[in-house]
Amino acid sequence: MKAPRATVYRLLLDPDAVAVWQVPTGMSSQVHEFDPREGGNFRVSLTYDEPTDTGKTTAQTDTFHGRFVCLVPDEQVVQLVEFETDNPAMTAEMTITIDLADADGGTRISAVHDGLPEGVPPDQNELGWCLSLGKLATLAETGELPG
Repeated sequence: MKAPRATVYRLLLDPDAVAVWQVPTGMSSQVHEFDPREGGNFRVSLTYDEPTDTGKTTAQTDTFHGRFVCLVPDEQVVQLVEFETDNPAMTAEMTITIDLADADGGTRISAVHDGLPEGVPPDQNELGWCLSLGKLATLAETGELPG
């Protein structure tokens, strides 16, 4: 991303920004709770724009909650995350580690998921995160999201 680490880190922990970037294309986001400090909790719902039967919490919605485990300013965000679901294949506590490093006048971001529930196809999880991180890059670089 052609933005400083401090900008990217701030956007990772700003609930208004999270509602904009941490949602794949074709979905909308609602941040219910967001306390960006170590030990702080968050809860977010992502809802498909078109009718579908692929939501993890309801037919159209994925709701997840968790807490911030480790925050290293301008370097790292570690979260524990769980989907709110009755489907045992979707229940598992995931660890998401986001690392930031300097790279070519900007920031290299690495997001690693450990403990992905068996019911979440890894390629779909990766696609969703690639779309979201693309939005984060646009927001960090321009302050705006594409049309």
